[in-house]
Amino acid sequence: MAYALLAALPPVFGLYSSLFPVLVYFIFGTSRHISVGTFAVISVMIGSLTEEMAPDSNFIVNGTNGSEIVDISARDAYRVQIATSLTVLTGIFQILLGVVRFGFVVTYLSEPLIRGYTTGSACHVCVSQLKYLFGIRPARFTGPLSLIYTLVDLLHLLLGTHVPELLVSLAALLILSVVKEINACCRQKLLMPIPIELIVVILATLISHYVDLSGQYGISVVGEIPSGLKAPRVPDASVFSQVIGSAFAIAIVGFAISISLGKTFGLKHGYKVDSNQELFALGLSNTIGSFFQCYAVTSSMSRSLVQETTGGKTQVAGLISCVIVLIVILKLGPLFESLPKAVLSAIVLVNLKGMFKQFADVPALWKTNKVDMVVWLVTFTSTILLNLDLGLAVSIAFAMLTVIFRTQLPRYAILGNVPGTDLYLDVDSYQEAKEIQGIKIFRSSTTIYYTNAELYLEALQEKSGIDLGKLLTEKKKQETKRKRGQEKEKTRVEKEAKKEAKKQKKELSRAKKEKISSELKVSNEGDNIDLEGNATNDLKGQVNLAYQHSIAISDTDSGMVCQCDDSINEELNHIDVEQEKTTRLGTHSIILDISTTSFVDTVTVKTFKNIFKDCAEIDLDIYLAGCQAHVVDQLGAGGFFSDKVTKSQLFVTVHDAVLHILHSHGPDDVLDVCHTTPL
Repeated sequence: MAYALLAALPPVFGLYSSLFPVLVYFIFGTSRHISVGTFAVISVMIGSLTEEMAPDSNFIVNGTNGSEIVDISARDAYRVQIATSLTVLTGIFQILLGVVRFGFVVTYLSEPLIRGYTTGSACHVCVSQLKYLFGIRPARFTGPLSLIYTLVDLLHLLLGTHVPELLVSLAALLILSVVKEINACCRQKLLMPIPIELIVVILATLISHYVDLSGQYGISVVGEIPSGLKAPRVPDASVFSQVIGSAFAIAIVGFAISISLGKTFGLKHGYKVDSNQELFALGLSNTIGSFFQCYAVTSSMSRSLVQETTGGKTQVAGLISCVIVLIVILKLGPLFESLPKAVLSAIVLVNLKGMFKQFADVPALWKTNKVDMVVWLVTFTSTILLNLDLGLAVSIAFAMLTVIFRTQLPRYAILGNVPGTDLYLDVDSYQEAKEIQGIKIFRSSTTIYYTNAELYLEALQEKSGIDLGKLLTEKKKQETKRKRGQEKEKTRVEKEAKKEAKKQKKELSRAKKEKISSELKVSNEGDNIDLEGNATNDLKGQVNLAYQHSIAISDTDSGMVCQCDDSINEELNHIDVEQEKTTRLGTHSIILDISTTSFVDTVTVKTFKNIFKDCAEIDLDIYLAGCQAHVVDQLGAGGFFSDKVTKSQLFVTVHDAVLHILHSHGPDDVLDVCHTTPL
């Protein structure tokens, strides 16, 4: 009845919701200990919607004395109509999710998210009950920041507090709190917890009835509680479009609360709770219950704890509670008409104590996991500021972002061998792990995919100390320098050859002139000789001589070119040696341990191809280790393997890759790595 007030419904509908859904869950549920029924968070989510769609201002009528009053009967009837329509949609969503085996969705609702959300919801519940404790009537606010506006309005109205109602509330709070502490402290000595809520309700009802608190002091009471069960009724489909968003949010939240509590009991008592079957059972409970004017339910934390601590081992305990609720509905309901609403509010607030204790999660999470602490705080803040439905959406979105950020910023490590074993551990974390000379073993702590592929390459270069880009640039510069040296030397040789040829030509011309002059002189002094013929023959011989001399010059030039080529080759060999020395930096092999990678996408394949290509260009051997079979298939489908990159560069374990490398570079070094492994 108290939670029905949270849903802005008459209290009797809380009794209905504690009867019919429990019977359905008794048949289809898989948990033996949870008790299905009303829950504060779900009730507040429903109440925020019913009060938004059916505010008091829409049902104001003229009174007998000309004053305006609220037609409570019409208002409550319409709110019940909204709540049942919301409930049937919630049940349909849960059934559909169960049929398609969507139970894994709960894995995206982490424990910090659920606890932060329920804590924020508890604040909404607390604020919604303050009006009953102080006997004031604040305005109704909806949308983002509605909780803040409501608190501000409550502070303005505190001066008009109804003192008798406040006294009843404080007395109920005091009694409930003290007895609950006794139950907690003496849990081992008591056969069963003291049912203080029931005792307080009975005492408050008797006092209110005989003292006439409503008539004498104006204290608000529950009012009429009709006896008997209502006939089944089909929910109104005309409001489906207005409540569909809230229905989906309630379906997810209700399931998350139920499955988390169910799995807690399952682990404690050694049985399995089927998440998909739980979805189906909750969906049927809500769908069938909506036809009997019930509102959405989930596992009730307080009732489940009572059922488990008192020795209940099956859902038969829930069936017995249904019998008691049925008796109240049929015969005892009218006896509680004088029950003050302030007492029900006190019961709700005291039962929120466990949720408010969850504020202690913040310092605990600060010590253990700061990311989870941020998720808790963001969830709580968004729930407070943006209301329950929008706050849940923002919380889930933020939790997803944290997963993405964690995969984008994994831990990268260079692995070393633990001497005498085949273990390879992070050298920064384990002093026993020693790097193997000439081999860099690199590992990422998470799957490599498009969001972190570029970061993977950067981390590889940073951790290994091998800047692939810089080495490739240096190599290109050396090649360019070598080509320029060749061209420059070739040009110099050609110029020297031309200069020498020109010099030889001048000397030849001068020698020819001298020869001709000498022959002419001899010819003039001798007998009559055919000067023209001899001269012609001599000239021909001289030309042949010149041609032979030119050949000699060419042989000389050729020797110069050969000598120059030898010089260039020597220089190039020196450059290659320096390049190899610069490239390897003492490392001749790299092993990429991708045992943590569960899949590869096209970006990852391209990244690996570029890494293998760059390493080949700078004379570094590179291998993959720890590839899962389906990852190898994905690499093949992505075109990773080729003539230059073969499957011979893949190894099952890092140790296999290390042994292969050491065998290739020196078999004697293998024993230094692992003395226990047979070769």
